[in-house]
Amino acid sequence: MKTIKVSVVTPDGPVYESDVEMVSTKAQSGELGILHGHIPMVAPLQIGAVRLKNGGKTDLVAVSGGLLEVRPDKVTILAQSAEKADDIDVERAIRAKERAEQRLGEQKRDNIDFKRAELALQRALNRIEVSEKHF
Repeated sequence: MKTIKVSVVTPDGPVYESDVEMVSTKAQSGELGILHGHIPMVAPLQIGAVRLKNGGKTDLVAVSGGLLEVRPDKVTILAQSAEKADDIDVERAIRAKERAEQRLGEQKRDNIDFKRAELALQRALNRIEVSEKHF
């Protein structure tokens, strides 16, 4: 099977670069599966996992939204933050989840920005889920 070059990049630099057979991720318009030769496109991504399949192996990268650019022979993901599954600090993600849940619970009393806390919770849950699927 032909492969496609994939780069996942954040403002801090590259997180993942490899040739893979298939890229699967969630865009805001729905689930995408990308193979070599896919038509060019640009799509905004949701907070979620990027699944990178090559042979019998699947690598997972947790992304916090961003943009996906597809060319026939290359996929570039520009994300505000991204972590490979084995690089995720699970205890830190659990603490972030607990802080976000606490802020959401206090939202009415302290008038904390609900949307910001909700996004923090989604990011933390995504990191925890990606790290668990890895093992």
